[in-house]
Amino acid sequence: MGNSFGCSASGERLVSAARDGDFVEAKMLLDCNPCLAKYSTFGGLNSPLHFAAAKGHIEIVALLLENGADVNTRNYCGQTALMQACRYGHWEVVQTLLLFRCNVTRADYLSGRTALHFAAVNGHLRCIRLVVADFVPSVPFEALNTQANGDRSSGVNDKTNALSKFVNKAADGGITALHMAALNGYFDCVQLLLDLHANVSAVTFHYGTSMDLIGAGSTPLHYAACGGNLKCCQILLARGASRLALNCNGWLPLDVARMWGRHWLESLLTPNSDSPIPVFPPSNYLSLPLMSVLNIARDCGLQTSTTASDDTDICAVCIERACSVAAEGCSHELCARCALYLCSTSNIPSESSVPPGSIPCPLCRHGIISFVKLPGSSSKEIKLPLSLSLCTPCMLHPREPNASEAFGSPDMRKNVVSSVTSDMFCPVTCSPFPSVTMPLCTCNEGPCPNFDSGERDPQEESPHRSQSTSSEQEKMDGMRLEKTTCSGMFWGRRSCSREHQCNAEINA
Repeated sequence: MGNSFGCSASGERLVSAARDGDFVEAKMLLDCNPCLAKYSTFGGLNSPLHFAAAKGHIEIVALLLENGADVNTRNYCGQTALMQACRYGHWEVVQTLLLFRCNVTRADYLSGRTALHFAAVNGHLRCIRLVVADFVPSVPFEALNTQANGDRSSGVNDKTNALSKFVNKAADGGITALHMAALNGYFDCVQLLLDLHANVSAVTFHYGTSMDLIGAGSTPLHYAACGGNLKCCQILLARGASRLALNCNGWLPLDVARMWGRHWLESLLTPNSDSPIPVFPPSNYLSLPLMSVLNIARDCGLQTSTTASDDTDICAVCIERACSVAAEGCSHELCARCALYLCSTSNIPSESSVPPGSIPCPLCRHGIISFVKLPGSSSKEIKLPLSLSLCTPCMLHPREPNASEAFGSPDMRKNVVSSVTSDMFCPVTCSPFPSVTMPLCTCNEGPCPNFDSGERDPQEESPHRSQSTSSEQEKMDGMRLEKTTCSGMFWGRRSCSREHQCNAEINA
């Protein structure tokens, strides 16, 4: 944990530099002792990489990884730097971690949340598209939604199955990323997740669930009805959600909407409703060429300076770096950095003449679905950093044996601490989503707010009411609060304090 050989004080200095974004201080400390990149705090076991990722300091993140920081290191709650970056929406940090081949499928110890859950619960679209980049092949969007026969489509089907399995991975209580995006009213995230094969009919667990107030066995439509966003409900219904789905409490989505005061949804969620449902095109945030350019960037690196003297070999976008990739179709050449930035940020609606999910070329507007590496590009693969053995390593971090250990006795080799995978830890029912808020409706006091834009109710989960309210209103609020303040609904107090301890260090 970095608390041996007198490196604790220097480690705390590096933690402060990573939190504050002091690149000069961090570089000086790492130049003196590169082992500090493996340091972790005593309380929450947060590494400097966790602090830098949570604060969005991309230069320090890259510096730590280049000096041997483990890209998959975990804190006390089992959360990685990728999860912290997705929690706060720092997509450039997510992009850097992906270049160093971080494990996007890892889940935390508390509730089995992946980085996709952290991104979806806070509506960070760019983080979602980056996290799933390794699962989306560079093929036309129609091929992702059809199961073709023959050897030609077998690889696409394997990728599609892996994508569906990852997107529909359930956290504590059976909650998927689609459930959380629908509950919080992020309709654009709901649309993107559905395009990425999220199961619109997925239900939470029928036993031991912590979502008792919405109901065990609930679909994303139940959660959207609780959240109150009209567009979320429309998208789910347009993609096949059922108004007649009953949860374990015997509630329809309409019943959930009435319980939570979402009166503006009743006409849409009524079982025999004739309300028109708009047709929603594929999400603008699909990015088919992202996987190809990400693999090229891992292989040849993000060049920081030009390597050719001929002006024709210089990237026409940044006019700084040499071209290393070419777009399939139009064959326009770009540098890997510009191509990666283009695929990570573009949200321009696709034209009817190009496949959905293609990225428009910045030079000719031709739809790009894949990039290829130029033959003359030098390979500069980003390798995973090796463990440094001067500081005492955490037992949860993988440790590679050095040369002396490799030729040691069999007994010594048995004592080498190996990596502990997340599969060995059961995600207990505690603190699934402490950042989720259940907005209370105040429609009895006035007109209902407009939820089409994804805005929240101005009064969210308020445990104490104003003393100036009438006694009748206090009685109604008391009955409602009696329903909504159950500590077992979204988090357990014990585990919430554990996660709060880790986050308090970062946000100090």
